[in-house]
Amino acid sequence: MSKEPKSFVVREDSALYRHKLQINNVRTCNCGPTHINCLAAKDWLKCQLGVWQFRYESRDVRDKKVHPATFPIALAKKIIELFTHEGELVLDPFVGSGTTLVAAKDLNRNAVGFDLQQSYVDLCERRLMDQASLFSRTKQIAVQDDARNIDKYLEPESVSLIWTSPPYANLLNRRRKNKSRRDRNNEQLGKIEQYSQDPRDLGTMSLDEYTKSMGDIYESLLPLLRPKAHCVINVPDMWWENKRITIHLALIEELRKRGYELRNIIIWDRTNIVNKIGIFGWPSNYITMGVTFEYLLDFWRPLKK
Repeated sequence: MSKEPKSFVVREDSALYRHKLQINNVRTCNCGPTHINCLAAKDWLKCQLGVWQFRYESRDVRDKKVHPATFPIALAKKIIELFTHEGELVLDPFVGSGTTLVAAKDLNRNAVGFDLQQSYVDLCERRLMDQASLFSRTKQIAVQDDARNIDKYLEPESVSLIWTSPPYANLLNRRRKNKSRRDRNNEQLGKIEQYSQDPRDLGTMSLDEYTKSMGDIYESLLPLLRPKAHCVINVPDMWWENKRITIHLALIEELRKRGYELRNIIIWDRTNIVNKIGIFGWPSNYITMGVTFEYLLDFWRPLKK
């Protein structure tokens, strides 16, 4: 039996750096050839609702000092279950804390995640090792590299799902003033909730530069995606200098230009996991609390005409 670990990392000093990865992508279930997932009818029905809610579990990363923008394992699992079969390959271009890899491991999917920051790749490795299993038939890999280089690692039409929550342009790259909070002088006051100050990091860019860079990255990923396989992106809109920044609209238009077809927009309703609602704009300027919902933008790679 091979002693190769089922979960491992590729860092900049690795022999596998910018080489094709040996990872399976073929379904191992007994589903019919036209099925897009392994779900039973009753579970499929639950996914028809356009508004989703999730809860955190003990394995979730919720400390913003560890990572500023995480999502629940339950969210990743629902996306992965809806758009893949067991044994297929999931790609997360901005893997961050590794939640996608953890969810894929739970669901017997192969997965690869990319991140620029060594600290996040190290975190992915720790989380995967914490749930190591001798019986896993799949492999999950965290790669320390720029998302612009993903095509160096994977074969064309090998990916069954691209799923991620990307950086949100430079909208987190600012000092927190806590204007919406009754208790302004808390541990977040003055903090910059940002991934890094690396100039390659999409989180340092203006919205226009960010949108073009996302388009460039996703255009390079499109040939890796199987025809009619899905690509789901989790983004919020935000307020910036008293203006609504519609990130989701910018990404929809950009990915359409790059060859993707928008299939669905799902609302992630976060009201059940938001601890405190702030008082944005009170008493003279009505502003909705942006943290209570986010968008799940569902695209796919259309068949060639």
